Amino acid sequence: MSNTIDALNWRYAVKKFDTKKISAEKLDIILEALRLTPSSLGLQAWKFLLVENPEVRKQLLPATFNQEQVIDASHLIVLARNTKLEEGDVKKWTEYLAQERNMPQDKKDGFHQMIMGYLSSQDDENKSIWLAKQLYIALGNLMTVCALEGIDSCPMEGLNPAQYDEILGLEEKGLKTVVVCPIGYRSADDPYQHEAKVRYPEEELFLRV
Repeated sequence: MSNTIDALNWRYAVKKFDTKKISAEKLDIILEALRLTPSSLGLQAWKFLLVENPEVRKQLLPATFNQEQVIDASHLIVLARNTKLEEGDVKKWTEYLAQERNMPQDKKDGFHQMIMGYLSSQDDENKSIWLAKQLYIALGNLMTVCALEGIDSCPMEGLNPAQYDEILGLEEKGLKTVVVCPIGYRSADDPYQHEAKVRYPEEELFLRV
């Protein structure tokens, strides 16, 4: 088995965290991995909130149906999407992209127009769904990198996003909570770590065309 497969077999959704803190060096790796997450059209219409304040995390506990991972884990990461994606956001991205890649004006303008053409073809509901889906790309990347670094995680959709938004003041930041992920180290007495990882065999899951 490669180290990657070993790490993925090792990881599970931790139900009980130890209070051990992630080192600054490991945390930097995780945050950089999140920054490098791919997104549709490269737009990165998201923010990742690193919730470290213990009092704020206590406030978030009832909004997460009292799942104590949010207060026990070393760090809590809230993955939030932009509330809206407007032409100004697209312009900011295409100009930054053109600057970093030394992109000619006509190519930059064409990319800008292509993105705006796509966005104008979608209604508000579809755009909201599309923006939220991007965060699951980031979540998968986060969990994989954590596993490779020997850090535990627990993806959590069991929460009240509106309450999270209120507690974290996200509405005024133009953001909406999508999913959260506590990260840290499993407690020695979390019984779930001893459960077998159960996945269907390859022949059940893969179709070769």
